[in-house]
Amino acid sequence: MEPPPEDCRIPLDAAEKIILAWDSTACEEARDRMIFESDPQEVDRYLQAVDEIQRSLSSTSLDSQSGNKVNATIKIAMARLEDEFRNILFTHTSPFETDSFTSITVDPSSSVHSSSSSSFNSATPRSPSAELGDLVDDHFGGGDLEDASRRSSYRSTSSIREIDLVPSDAIFDLRSIADRMISAGYLRECIQVYGGVRKPAIDASFRRLGIEKLSIGDIQRLEWEQLETKIRRWIRAAKLCVRVLFASEKKLCEQIFEEMGTSVDDTCFLETVKGPAFRLFSFAEAISKSRRSPEKLFKTLDLHDGLMNLIPDIDIVFESKSSESIRIQAAEILSRLAEAARGILSEFENAVLREPSRVPVPGGTIHPLTRYVMNYISLISDYKQTMNDLVVSKPSTGSRYSGDPTTPDMEFAELEGKTPFALHLIWVIVILQFNLEGKSKHYKEAPLAHLFMMNNVHYIVQKVQGSPELREMIGDDYLKKLKGKLRQAATSYERASWMGVLHCLRDEGLSVSGSFSSGVSKTALRERFKQFNTMFEEVHRTQAAWLVPDVQVREELRISISEKLIPAYRSFLGRFRSHLESGRHSENCIKYSAEDLETAVLDFFEGNPVSQNMMRRRSH
Repeated sequence: MEPPPEDCRIPLDAAEKIILAWDSTACEEARDRMIFESDPQEVDRYLQAVDEIQRSLSSTSLDSQSGNKVNATIKIAMARLEDEFRNILFTHTSPFETDSFTSITVDPSSSVHSSSSSSFNSATPRSPSAELGDLVDDHFGGGDLEDASRRSSYRSTSSIREIDLVPSDAIFDLRSIADRMISAGYLRECIQVYGGVRKPAIDASFRRLGIEKLSIGDIQRLEWEQLETKIRRWIRAAKLCVRVLFASEKKLCEQIFEEMGTSVDDTCFLETVKGPAFRLFSFAEAISKSRRSPEKLFKTLDLHDGLMNLIPDIDIVFESKSSESIRIQAAEILSRLAEAARGILSEFENAVLREPSRVPVPGGTIHPLTRYVMNYISLISDYKQTMNDLVVSKPSTGSRYSGDPTTPDMEFAELEGKTPFALHLIWVIVILQFNLEGKSKHYKEAPLAHLFMMNNVHYIVQKVQGSPELREMIGDDYLKKLKGKLRQAATSYERASWMGVLHCLRDEGLSVSGSFSSGVSKTALRERFKQFNTMFEEVHRTQAAWLVPDVQVREELRISISEKLIPAYRSFLGRFRSHLESGRHSENCIKYSAEDLETAVLDFFEGNPVSQNMMRRRSH
């Protein structure tokens, strides 16, 4: 601060009078008025008086008495300037208007997970809620600010949007006061006054943004739906806090305190925002330390990605050495969120392997676990880029929990070239099938066990084929292997169901005296027809109640059954019908035509029990 020319300086005694005239502790009029709300000339006179008092302090011509008087005067002046500084800041401080920034695209380059989580359904009593909530949109919309003049106050640094929190004329006054307080050795007091006004403003902004201080215990007690909402809100709020609120607060500190001494502006900035910054990041930290359960993976990944996208901006806003603790905290929380995501994936794998339900699903339909797991990993595949970065080791295929040392085999040699994350997804499918095979053993009927596996493997294949990301990671070779298991299950079902029925239509055992040419035993033939009728009716009765939910698979299975059954029955009927039609009560043996059987096959796999008399009988 350059001293004014000698002829423009205020005499020391006049300067003292000016200072004392504005002493609010001694003058009632001074308590009711603010200097910087007065005439500009009055402001200049007061600042000149302060300058003269400060210059006099360094003078060697002052005696002890005069020195004490000047020291007392400068204290009065500094107290007054504190009040003026506080008043100017307070006058121009207003809550953060979040609506003003909804038209700013805060991070146009950030990825958006577009999968619909509403398809993710709960499967077992211990599975998480079906509703995961909407995935976070990383944009704040499009369009221009309504006020063109406000647009000029934005300064873009990367994705940072700084705004002018205080008008330029007020900045000039604040600088004038800060300069004199710091020169007089009142830096600490100046910073305290600044923080005393700006910290409550930041707190008010936090409240408007919905930022709460929640401990790990608080988070553990929240219902997951509530926590999902808070995570979505935090991701949006954190972007505004770092890229707008904290960045603008840093700009204000620079405008007022820059070039007033070593890192004064940075010291003031850190003093003001350190507490709020730690409070902001404590939420993400609490999530990273909370109990790991499968339903939390997606929001944990959203939180991780949101914070990861903010790290470059955090490094810019908190670039100074003194702000290092904030940068370190953000990086450590990001690392813990990554570890939490890996841990949740491991917990999910364990849960799939040990899912304990033993009651067979009616009709051999798709097990809720299958739907849950495949919808889950389909959603995980939408986070492929993030998970490929986070998952760096292949799955452990050893014993997963005590009491059941058996786990399925997984040949890693056949999956060479897959990323560790892709191997984890394949491993989940492997252990899902392993679990399902265990559940299939609880069916009393072998054909139903095979039908159950067919339905569930088909659903797995469907989900892999329906997700481009999942299919890419699983790979066509493993998908081909799954389709092979699907065909194997369907073939095993047909053999277990129809081998006995078709065996009734053989020629062996119907001839008299061991020679077919010598004639046909009518008794044996009647027994064979009755045996066929009984076995087919039992299959029809039970399997009409079984369920193949996929329309195409159901139709293909019916066609396959008809192609084996109907020609065999028609041929058997053609060869032997004449041997019984001439006898009494032949209708008790030949109950059905080939067309009757074709119609009956249409009842199969609808999940609707039918009685024997619902089959259309052959009329004579």
